[in-house]
Amino acid sequence: MGRTLQNTMINLGLQNACDEAVYQLGLDMEELEEIEEDAGLGNGGLGRLAACFLDSMATLGLAAYGYGIRYEYGIFNQKIRDGWQVEEADDWLRHGNPWEKARPEYMLPVHFYGRVEHSASGAKWIDTQVVLALPYDTPVPGYMNNTVNTMRLWSARAPNDFNLRDFNVGDYIQAVLDRNLAENISRVLYPNDNFFEGKELRLKQEYFVVAATLQDIIRRFKASKFGSTDSVRIVFDSFPDQVAIQLNDTHPAMAIPELMRIFVDIEKLPWDKAWDITKRTFAYTNHTVLPEALERWPVDLVEKLLPRHLQIIYEINQRHLDHIASLFPDDMERLRRMSLIEEGGTKRINMAHLCIVGSHAVNGVAKIHSEIVKTQVFEDFAELEPEKFQNKTNGITPRRWLLLCNPGLAELIAEKIGEDYVRDLSQLTKLHEFVDDDLFIREVAKVKQENKVKFALYLEKEYKVKINPSSMFDVHVKRIHEYKRQLMNCLHIITMYNRIRRDPAKVFVPRTVIIGGKAAPGYHMAKMIIKLINAVAQVVNNDPMVGSKLKVIFLENYRVSLAEKVIPATDLSEQISTAGTEASGTGNMKFMLNGALTIGTMDGANVEMAEEAGEENLFIFGMRVEDVTELDRKGYNAQLYYDRLPELKQAVDQIKSGFFSPKDPSLFSDVVNMLFHHDRFKVFADYEAYVKCQEKVSELYLNSKAWTKKVIRNIAAAGKFSSDRTIKEYARDIWHVEPSDLKIPPPNEPRDAGQDKTPNGTAA
Repeated sequence: MGRTLQNTMINLGLQNACDEAVYQLGLDMEELEEIEEDAGLGNGGLGRLAACFLDSMATLGLAAYGYGIRYEYGIFNQKIRDGWQVEEADDWLRHGNPWEKARPEYMLPVHFYGRVEHSASGAKWIDTQVVLALPYDTPVPGYMNNTVNTMRLWSARAPNDFNLRDFNVGDYIQAVLDRNLAENISRVLYPNDNFFEGKELRLKQEYFVVAATLQDIIRRFKASKFGSTDSVRIVFDSFPDQVAIQLNDTHPAMAIPELMRIFVDIEKLPWDKAWDITKRTFAYTNHTVLPEALERWPVDLVEKLLPRHLQIIYEINQRHLDHIASLFPDDMERLRRMSLIEEGGTKRINMAHLCIVGSHAVNGVAKIHSEIVKTQVFEDFAELEPEKFQNKTNGITPRRWLLLCNPGLAELIAEKIGEDYVRDLSQLTKLHEFVDDDLFIREVAKVKQENKVKFALYLEKEYKVKINPSSMFDVHVKRIHEYKRQLMNCLHIITMYNRIRRDPAKVFVPRTVIIGGKAAPGYHMAKMIIKLINAVAQVVNNDPMVGSKLKVIFLENYRVSLAEKVIPATDLSEQISTAGTEASGTGNMKFMLNGALTIGTMDGANVEMAEEAGEENLFIFGMRVEDVTELDRKGYNAQLYYDRLPELKQAVDQIKSGFFSPKDPSLFSDVVNMLFHHDRFKVFADYEAYVKCQEKVSELYLNSKAWTKKVIRNIAAAGKFSSDRTIKEYARDIWHVEPSDLKIPPPNEPRDAGQDKTPNGTAA
């Protein structure tokens, strides 16, 4: 989520008034803003996307709720010590959180463990352990429309009789201490991005948020009036017309069997009716194609923790397989591929399959990704129900990612095309008229230069490094992962370093390469990559032959508030994942909107950015998806590239020989070994094209006017990538609710009776 203060002032139209008031008090608003902690309640792009979506849903006047867990400790704080990543707990609540309000009146029980009893009246889940879910509400204001939605985050609390009623043998102290076991559910965010870790506590978290949320939604559905707990509606036929639930990846997949349990076991609906309502309520967004990221929970763990849910999943699977067997008799292989249960070794539940079967719509998050989802990852399901599969290309909120972080550029744009673009980003196309306007070109370049100077001062203050603000700022910030290929960037840095040393007199376009991002604590290779980047930086930054021509900075503890500083100052945005691995990416869009040019592969949303701006206005290089597939078919041999490309060989040899780790020459042997023998992401295969493309970047950077013209063309083409457009598409195609540009009158003005109705959609 990042910080809330400035975003709230902007959306309420109060920024200038607050700035002035704080100034009158003899204080500095910027200083105040810097005190606020980031709310780091999600992982990488998935968590940030949800935050952008909440902003857009409020701005579009949708009656939407964001549900999640109120983690006591969010994504860890990253410290770099001696070049290594060290994790520290993110105690973001230690000074309290002024934006949240506890709502104990809506506290709900969540059950775990226990056993199932079957009788004539149906199944009963009994002898469970109860944990209470206490909601905290945070307001989500829309932009200048007086609409405020709610983000409701659940915190785990032990009931007062926890562990006391079972064995009241005098160990009262121990029983109270054991309350922590229940409350640990909302203690800490699992910091894995694009990697599945099948831990019991993680499954508890997933079910906890789902069970509390569904009870809350049903309470609201049944209630006669807003905020009431009296049940009035008892018929569920209209449920899917009143409620839409969007599953953000498979983490909330347990919502499907949980809603079935509520309908069948508690509300006593017949199975077929319950299933019809459930399917029409849920929709599923897939966010990754990496096999190691797909959630596959061991059956015995689910049986222990959620015994009734396992029975329901088995029943869903049986009916699903019966249906497929009737369409494709004797195709046992197809049944195996499409089953929700994976046999062989440990029996596991494939959560993506559960989401597809239990939803009425499935979408990917960029055109290329949605195609891969249909033709490769879930091919059998798409063949069965092609109408279910859609694309919804991701977007970013222009409020945080332009107005808030880059006011200079936002004002410059408003001077040319008016202020309406903030709510309708497609209006940026009007900037095409000014591509040849010399004054506008100079002003755009000036804003960028001011942002760079400001960021250089920040780096000097925080990191004690002096950088040249007129050098090209080449920025690669995102989670550290092999598929994102920070290693390829690293090889390019070494190549540039070697070229400067080989011919110090040659003209070299000065660069500051800035890399930032967190590695999952258990991801050895990602942590080695961070160490390598820092080791290379150490050598490059201290070589007198290099001087100010090349500097390498690793940005510690990359987070939303740091992104807001670095993105507006960036010249070159690195989006270099292997084609077919990045579902969409949203950092790429933030850079585009803030006047950076992109060097990237044809992957994720890069493809659509090139489509919108024209491929000639991006620096596109490397293999396409088809080339990667073909290389896989032939077999990727890293050695061939190493033998053929002298500069690649030199760079790899330096890493291998300890040139960057003289105290421990074999320090990076794991990295080198991976690059040669099991590099799934084919760094060497794209190295040559990448380096050549980077030469073109340097060449263009020398011509400031030509560079800035491309920048303007990119900004003018960024309109598609507003999360407002994304949410309008979800609303139209999946939730079937109508966005409204109605501006509610401010609270101090009486409202017309006719304006008192809110639309009945809920997106959770």
